[in-house]
Amino acid sequence: MRRELRAALAVGVGVLVVGALLGVAWGFLAPAERLIVVADGRGAPLTGESMHRFDALAIFVCLGAGLGLVSAAAAWRARSVRGPLLLVALLLGSFAGAYAMADIGELVAEMRNPRPDDPLVGQIVTLPAEVEAWQALLIQPLLAGLVFLFLAALSTAEDLGTGFTGPFGESRPVRAAEPEPEPAVYTPYPQDTAPDPRWSRPGPSEH
Repeated sequence: MRRELRAALAVGVGVLVVGALLGVAWGFLAPAERLIVVADGRGAPLTGESMHRFDALAIFVCLGAGLGLVSAAAAWRARSVRGPLLLVALLLGSFAGAYAMADIGELVAEMRNPRPDDPLVGQIVTLPAEVEAWQALLIQPLLAGLVFLFLAALSTAEDLGTGFTGPFGESRPVRAAEPEPEPAVYTPYPQDTAPDPRWSRPGPSEH
């Protein structure tokens, strides 16, 4: 049980850390949107600039989906600790990692393109990228959970290859199957090679 808790904690923290690092990468990769100030507090996007909002969201979703796929495959490699604890840790770490990726990514994008305080009318300003759809945060944990469950469904072993029958592992080890007894080998009775006198014919010397 302790071993499984340590493995689950390591998986959750690892996914969170990688999500934070991907947030830094997203902050540099996500394109900013340029606007022209038309009035106080109002701006109009330049031609083609409005598509950058979709591009930034698409990059975020791709990074989250990739992390969900890789993290689920990596967690499944921990054969001896497969089970519900590992799945829960993977899901929680994926939720936290997606949130950290969005939060840190927006912070990095804000540092690269700070918002102007009071821009003048006619001035072109650059707005940092944002994760505008909260549904994008669900892609990473959803894909991670589906991949993990898919791999579990493909497993032909009832214990998922852990070597334990219980859901929490070490308390219930699987007993090794006793070897089957070898089949008995029956040896036929030895046959007498001497000829039976009742069936022997007299030779010419006996007449």
